[in-house]
Amino acid sequence: MTNILAGDIGGTSARFGLFAFEPTGLRPLAKATYRCREFDGLEKIVARFRHEYPGEFGVATIGVAGPVIDGHVVTPNLPWTVSSTAVAKAAGLDTLELINDLVANAYGTAALSPADLAVIQPGTPDPTGHACIISAGTGLGQAGFFFDGKARRPMPSEGGHADFAPQNEQEIELLRFLQARFGHVSYERVLSGPGLVNIYEFLTATGRGEEGHDLTAHLTASPAGAAGHISRAGMVGTSTRAVLALDQFVSIYGAAAGNLALNFKSTGGVYIGGGIAPQLLSRLQDGRFLHAFLDKGRLRSLLEQMSIQVILNDECALLGAAVHAAQSLR
Repeated sequence: MTNILAGDIGGTSARFGLFAFEPTGLRPLAKATYRCREFDGLEKIVARFRHEYPGEFGVATIGVAGPVIDGHVVTPNLPWTVSSTAVAKAAGLDTLELINDLVANAYGTAALSPADLAVIQPGTPDPTGHACIISAGTGLGQAGFFFDGKARRPMPSEGGHADFAPQNEQEIELLRFLQARFGHVSYERVLSGPGLVNIYEFLTATGRGEEGHDLTAHLTASPAGAAGHISRAGMVGTSTRAVLALDQFVSIYGAAAGNLALNFKSTGGVYIGGGIAPQLLSRLQDGRFLHAFLDKGRLRSLLEQMSIQVILNDECALLGAAVHAAQSLR
């Protein structure tokens, strides 16, 4: 029996797990979650986990939000430069593999049960078709799966930083508003926790909707939690401006997912990951997301065949990192 160290590093949280690799599959031995901004580097978090959970392991894979190039990652939403060599040393290993966090998410889909997924569109998925995953959280991640003739193989993407493509007059206004603030406007600027805040601030600046006294109080008391306050107010309807912000967010999310599905010709399925989607599940299922997803002109019929599922298991990427590490043991 060989144990595995797995990690999932996003822009906000770092999840770690120690797993036993057994003939029947992976068995969790220990898990912990840390706040990334309380540490000045990934090595420090790994060292903390090793101190708190000193169990032995032979292989390790860590998924990190950002482009992995030659074992290095400059994280776009954290002030870190991550080196696989330095992290391996902190873990007490000779080698350790870094993969993109959405690639880890993609590997993790193989370990999910039906209860871990919620359907937006059942479709008629092709078991030999390509697939994709899009994940809004602190940032916006994307990845694809290609079918190699035997199995689906995840592949990384940094499409979350591609140009935001507005679909109507209001979104064109939003683009111009954000161009004045950021210059280049990527999809991540609108599809993420900070992106929801950007949409809300655009609606405020253009006089759309009403904030509501409760939301004003929450935003004043804890501005750092603005995305959560806006999301909750929009879900319960206590702020018409927050409702409008969620409407726009969900519509843009659907359009972006449809773009990704076309890019990878995802007849094998489309997965919606990240921490935001489960919180907005009823809104993602009310038709607005699907309308924007399917609104692709002549290829609508192709998109109608694709299954769309929301990942409800918040440990999907952690499981995926463990699945990836286990491949070296087979």
